[in-house]
Amino acid sequence: MTVKALFPGTFDPIHYGHLDIARRAARLFEEVVIAVYDRPMKSLIFPPDERIELVRLSITNDPNISVIGYSGLTVDFCHKIGAQVIVRGLRVFSDFEYEFRMALANHRLAQDIEVISLITNEEHTFLSSSTVREIAALNGDISSMVPPHVELALKSRIQELSESDLIFPPTSMRD
Repeated sequence: MTVKALFPGTFDPIHYGHLDIARRAARLFEEVVIAVYDRPMKSLIFPPDERIELVRLSITNDPNISVIGYSGLTVDFCHKIGAQVIVRGLRVFSDFEYEFRMALANHRLAQDIEVISLITNEEHTFLSSSTVREIAALNGDISSMVPPHVELALKSRIQELSESDLIFPPTSMRD
């Protein structure tokens, strides 16, 4: 049986934690599709087409990983592309409650789609896209957190935006 897995997210921007989860999933499944969600209920700094391109450039050496944009319910998109599994990453304890609720909701919507959660490698537990964006906005070194092309794109985007356009997490690196 060929198993296709979907790794959904906003990837704003993609970072090494995301790539670690995608590559580990690619060892478990024949095909992994990184699905970049186009309209999340949160503020983003990159539009969907740029996020898709940043992900695509990050996976050029991964033959069984592809990237595509999507909208709507994730389980509906799984059905559309023939994915049987949703892959999610868990970093810290607080992720578990959110991911648990999402898995239950997705299972209620589509019992034929399984959700697999991979626990992040220890070196990536602190990484989130919002943390990467904030560190970059404060001129911090993000070179160990994102691929070089993502670092360049993020720094360029931050220069284009005003501080009021940048969304910082509730616990800020500025405190």
